[in-house]
Amino acid sequence: MDTTLADRSAALQQRSQRIRGVLLAILAANWVVAGAKLVFGLLSQSAAVTADGLHSFIDGGSNVLGLVAMGVASRPADADHPYGHGKFEALASLGIGAMIGIGMLELGRMALDSLLHDVHAQVTPAMAVVMGLTLVVNITVTRVESHYGRKYQSSLLMADASHTMSDVYVSLAVLASLGLVALGYPKADGIIALGVMVFVAWVAYGIVRQAVGILSDTARLDPAQVAQHTMGVAGVRSCRDVRSRGMEESVYVDLKIEVDPNLTTAQAHEVADRVERTLHTAYPQVVDVVVHVEPEHDGTAAHARAPATESH
Repeated sequence: MDTTLADRSAALQQRSQRIRGVLLAILAANWVVAGAKLVFGLLSQSAAVTADGLHSFIDGGSNVLGLVAMGVASRPADADHPYGHGKFEALASLGIGAMIGIGMLELGRMALDSLLHDVHAQVTPAMAVVMGLTLVVNITVTRVESHYGRKYQSSLLMADASHTMSDVYVSLAVLASLGLVALGYPKADGIIALGVMVFVAWVAYGIVRQAVGILSDTARLDPAQVAQHTMGVAGVRSCRDVRSRGMEESVYVDLKIEVDPNLTTAQAHEVADRVERTLHTAYPQVVDVVVHVEPEHDGTAAHARAPATESH
């Protein structure tokens, strides 16, 4: 069992290193995009493009936050954190949700300025080219990050991909508003910005909901399905009180089973070990199973012969 645990720990360490590599590459891309938007926005005195550049810098800030979080999350379990540090990844996702909320407020301010104070961007062909190129980069970044987020089952990468996708929609909105303003519809700038703000708010809600689910120990596995797998193990008379929690890629399970009260302690432990192996096979994402073994309640004498034991 020690070898198995060591292998799982090594796999988690390798996963964390790969996720950090993806975040570093995304960080470089985000800050190149942000720098291009900010420089061009300031030179052309375009408030919309400058604000979009600030939003891209928030993307870069979320990558830095993710890198720090993954550095902590990849640490092995210790005396103070016996279940490991994986929840720091969820905390980082929560921070990304907060950053998206900040971007949403900025979008709201831009929309109100456009609608109430007739503040509009100065449209130039060069501005449209810059926005189009950065849009292509952002779409590529989102697709790459989503791919690796699914591959490594990383809530952090998926959350950051959603954040970058919000930047894609912001850029699309800016391009659309520039086109409509150039065609003589200045109010379109504010109206489109309000629509993007609603979308960004929905993205933020989804990210925060996922992170809160992890931090609040939302059940990860269907208890009835886990019980069904457990009942298929020879020697198990009943299964109850199934609980699961953790991240998508690292789930912890504990449950209670009843066995023949005439079994010895060693035999009861063997049944528990079979349950553990069965659940690891059925759910590759499970990293730890705690089986509470109890005698089937059909006699006090038998109960005394086979005291309650635990296996994990």
